[in-house]
Amino acid sequence: MRITKVNDVYQVTFFPNFFPVNCYLVEEEKYLTLVDTALPFSKKGILKAARDIGKPIRKIVLTHAHSDHVGALDGLKQELPDVEILISERELKILKGDVSLEEGEENLPIRGGVPKNIQTTPDILLRDGDKIGSLTAIHSPGHTPGMMSFLDVRTNSLIAGDAFQTKGGIAVSGDMRWRFPFPAMATWNKEAAIVSAERLLSYKPSVLAVGHGNLLINPEKGMNQAIATAKKSLAVV
Repeated sequence: MRITKVNDVYQVTFFPNFFPVNCYLVEEEKYLTLVDTALPFSKKGILKAARDIGKPIRKIVLTHAHSDHVGALDGLKQELPDVEILISERELKILKGDVSLEEGEENLPIRGGVPKNIQTTPDILLRDGDKIGSLTAIHSPGHTPGMMSFLDVRTNSLIAGDAFQTKGGIAVSGDMRWRFPFPAMATWNKEAAIVSAERLLSYKPSVLAVGHGNLLINPEKGMNQAIATAKKSLAVV
């Protein structure tokens, strides 16, 4: 496990060299918000990181419901029974194992590791623009239909889930990077992912924090290049 701190955000990385899976602890004045829960065995490392910071985890916010982002959810809820769980209204269906599409959604299969036996019931269903402490929720569909990103308005640090990856080279979700192809393979709608990436870029983030790969400081140039490459790739297809 590796921990990297930028501004008020701690990146907690499991398998950092081989198959990095990230979750994030966002420090508020009196508590921590955990963004994503990584893999089932990640519970101990997450709890240790919070103890080392010296503040309790009061909220768990989920970018999307893929198994490598919700893996430790049930275990953490058992350890922290009073913690508040938040996920987007659309993503709740996937959390429950339901991959059926909703009216108006592109007729493409929902891909990736969909959980089958999550027992935890979220407390709050998020919508675009909702506030969670210092974070603002940003609807970012593409990787999944209901994915959310979260902007720390204090520093413009952006936790983007799998809307981008940096492992294997910065890329928009769905645009294949053969050195690390897994986020692309798990993407539902490449066109929607590009639209979401452009929206996230419009916030001019100071830091890009993703589900897979290192933090990227001053990421606008890289995000721009990744979007341009994704558009070219989509046009070829």
